[in-house]
Amino acid sequence: MKADWIAVDWGTTHLRAFAMGPEGVRAEASSADGMGALQPAAFEPALIRLIEPWLGHGVTPVLACGMVGSRQGWHEAPYRQVPCRPLEPGQMVHVPLRDPRLAVQIVPGLKQSKPADVMRGEETQIAGALALYPGFDGTICLPGTHSKWAQISAGEVVSFQTYLTGEMFALLGTQSVLRHGMAGEGWDEAAFDAGVAKGMSRPEWLLANLFRLRAEGLIADLGPDAARAQLSGLLIGAELAAARVYWLGTRVLLVGAPGLIALYARALATQAVTAEVLAARDCTIAGLAFAAGVLAKAAE
Repeated sequence: MKADWIAVDWGTTHLRAFAMGPEGVRAEASSADGMGALQPAAFEPALIRLIEPWLGHGVTPVLACGMVGSRQGWHEAPYRQVPCRPLEPGQMVHVPLRDPRLAVQIVPGLKQSKPADVMRGEETQIAGALALYPGFDGTICLPGTHSKWAQISAGEVVSFQTYLTGEMFALLGTQSVLRHGMAGEGWDEAAFDAGVAKGMSRPEWLLANLFRLRAEGLIADLGPDAARAQLSGLLIGAELAAARVYWLGTRVLLVGAPGLIALYARALATQAVTAEVLAARDCTIAGLAFAAGVLAKAAE
């Protein structure tokens, strides 16, 4: 099976590739060869190991997004300044290669000068969301390790803000004193809702409320499921309080992993906001397809 072209989502910890044809995705594969584990000279061999079954005679175009284009990645794709369209096919960055069977281009990330902020990979998901929802105006939220809130108008990213919510949840739950009360993988929806309410109503109490999880585990029988869920709620609630200008009174579209965007949708619903949802995978593929010229120009 030969791919017409190959879509690549290359992050810090994982490499994901999709063999594309006129009908869409023909095959997909992934590996643990993320940007963080590779030296510059190792990127091309890592990619070929994954996609070689899809190569045939001639040159196969490869379009990649994510941390592969960072300064520490394979080949730097300099940030584009907002306001701008999330992705412009003519501004892709070509990668010098040894293997003549490939022609690799990387999507540049976006930057914002004041307040300072950057994104890589999310710009492709935003472009894909706009291709799937032509004419969308409002806010696109991309929950994840580093959650992004982007204001969209007339097909452009006008401004955006990043929150370290996902990374803080992972660090606090596995490396802080809170880890002692969060063993297992269970969940408590009522505790999550309570955490969201606390985080939104009194974000200035976030640090105190975080330690209270530890104290309640010691003297008030707070179980690990409730502690983990409340930690998530506190952090997401504080994020929503800070991002109020992005979601209040506007259309909100959530793009991400199903479980995570469900939590954000639940939290937003407490504020009478009904968010629309799209899967990150679908948006990434649609964004790279737009870059490849397969989809019509986003937000026309």
